[in-house]
This record gives sequence, C-alpha cells and structure tokens, in this order.
Amino acid sequence: MAEGEGTTEENYDVDIATTASSLGGSGVFHIINDIVGFVLYMHQQIPSVLQDMSLEFEGLQTEFMDLETNLAEPQVKPLVRRKLMSRKREVKNEIKKLEKLMKTISSLRSALQLMIREAPGIQKVVLILGGSPLRPQNAYELLFTQRRDHVLGYEGDFAKSKAAEALSKKTIRALISTGAGSTSYPGPMRLFILVHAPPTLNLPQHFLPKRDFRYNRKFVPSKLRFKCRTQDNATNSPPTNDLIWYFSYSQFSSYTLNKFLTMPYCVIAGINVDM
Repeated sequence: MAEGEGTTEENYDVDIATTASSLGGSGVFHIINDIVGFVLYMHQQIPSVLQDMSLEFEGLQTEFMDLETNLAEPQVKPLVRRKLMSRKREVKNEIKKLEKLMKTISSLRSALQLMIREAPGIQKVVLILGGSPLRPQNAYELLFTQRRDHVLGYEGDFAKSKAAEALSKKTIRALISTGAGSTSYPGPMRLFILVHAPPTLNLPQHFLPKRDFRYNRKFVPSKLRFKCRTQDNATNSPPTNDLIWYFSYSQFSSYTLNKFLTMPYCVIAGINVDM
C-alpha cells in the first residue's frame, strides 16, 4: 500500500508467532489460563504461581488422607498419635485457607473451557485488574489471529501439549521483558476477564451479554498478538460486526491468605458487540 493511503493496523507490545496454522481450543485455553496466573502473581494478588499453588493444595489433600489412614491404625502409640493429630489439624487449616481459592480457579477454568467449546471463532480476550473494567489499573489484550477455516470451536480434551507449554513460556518471557508487573497497585484488586465472541455463544449460566466496552480514554493496555502460520490481512482484521461482549458470572471472591493476601474479585466477560 502506498504511503499516504494508510492502514489502521494496531501496534502490539508483544507479537508471538507460531508455525501452527491454528492454536486449537486446548492451546488457547492454556495460554489464557497461564497468563491469568502470571498476571495475578506479578501484580501481587497471589503469593505464588497458580501451578505451584495447585501442587501445594493437592499435596496437602494427599497428606491429610495419609494422616487419617495412619490414625486409624490401632497399634499407633499415644505419643505418635498426638503428633499425628497435631499435624492433621495443621494440614486441615492449610487446606481451608486454599480451598476457596482453588474452587474458584477450578470454576474459572471450567467456564473458559465451556466458552471455547461453545463459541467458535473467539479472537480476543482482555484481562483487566482494577476496581472495575472502566477504571483499570492494568489490562492485557490478547488477540488470536488464525485462519478462518481453523475456528476455536473445540471437541477435544484440554490436555496441555508440549507445543502449548512452550508457547505459554514464550509468552510469559515476552511479558516479563516488556516490564509487565513492574508497576502495581499496592493492594487487592479485582480481575475481570472479557472475551470477544460471536453472538452464538449460549451459556447463560456463565456469561451475560453487555452493552459496549471501552477503556478510560487516558488508559493504554498492554497488547499481545498470537500469529499462526499463513496469516493474511483478512485474518489479522477480524470482523467486529458479528462479535459481542459477555459478562461472566464466574468470580473470584475476596480471599485472605495468612492475613496478607486478598484474592481479587474475578469476572470472566465474553465478547460482545454489546459488552
């Protein structure tokens, strides 16, 4: 295109290229899931990455069951029994601290998976940290550009492939290199997840269509683009007249861990020409 004719192509802080012609439903899910965990951790909303917290929770549950098994043994000596009982109480308290958070994360992941299965062609996801979507402290826009014959409607499982894991790690490294999380509001924030999707999305128990969505004019989000093989201009400019925003019911409620961590109120919102 000659100079002066101009294009409206957006600038992106991070461009992630992949040789695949499509990320697939599983790939998109794991990218979103891993970036959500990264955003919460880097902005000091959780004490460690979600994967580590999940492993810790599973380990505590396993230890609790082992302790119950040992306590059921009749030949356990009184001194050993007291130590086992003391440890059981400690583990139970630790499980209670993490249980609400882990259930909320599980609900979030389930809602994302349902969304990916039900709404082919999802191309944009927005993660917002702040008091409300209209007054964000931080925001991350994820654009998935794929060939039109590779929509995101998905019927497979959501096992994490090596390719998806590598792409997630590449994305996290790129975010760190741009300074993501280097400046953060010192306190608990709400996390809102918005997804741009076709109006065919029909998950009323999870997503509520909204009107329009715009940032405050002075706010500039971080933008990431995931580019698949054999992209063309049409692929990189998805039509917006058939996409709408949805506001999800899945939420992180306030969550306190060891009296210093407050979990954000998380909302998944979908894409809506309305939301």
